[in-house]
Amino acid sequence: MVVADGGTHAVELCWSSGRSETIRTGSDETVVDAAEAAEVAVPYGCLYGACGTCVAELLEGEMTHRRSPRALKDRALEAGYVLLCIATPETDCRVRVGHDIQAEVVGTPWK
Repeated sequence: MVVADGGTHAVELCWSSGRSETIRTGSDETVVDAAEAAEVAVPYGCLYGACGTCVAELLEGEMTHRRSPRALKDRALEAGYVLLCIATPETDCRVRVGHDIQAEVVGTPWK
């Protein structure tokens, strides 16, 4: 993907249902903040990287976390998962989002 002009990046949000939406993030803006501004609902909880509700799979592009992503273990980070509440795109990106991802990465108490 190509980096957009003006310090913004396009982030394509892809749900398992086949739905996709593309939002734009400003310089140093998290994906959750940009989605909220665009009125696109993505799952999130604490906004501090501790609960894992906003976990997404990074399919293309690069993102960095503003702080330590406490809800993700090293193996999840190495597999390309990010926490959208504290993640800022470094390039245009494509991510898989939705509540089902939290269960596959973070787990649930019912399993």
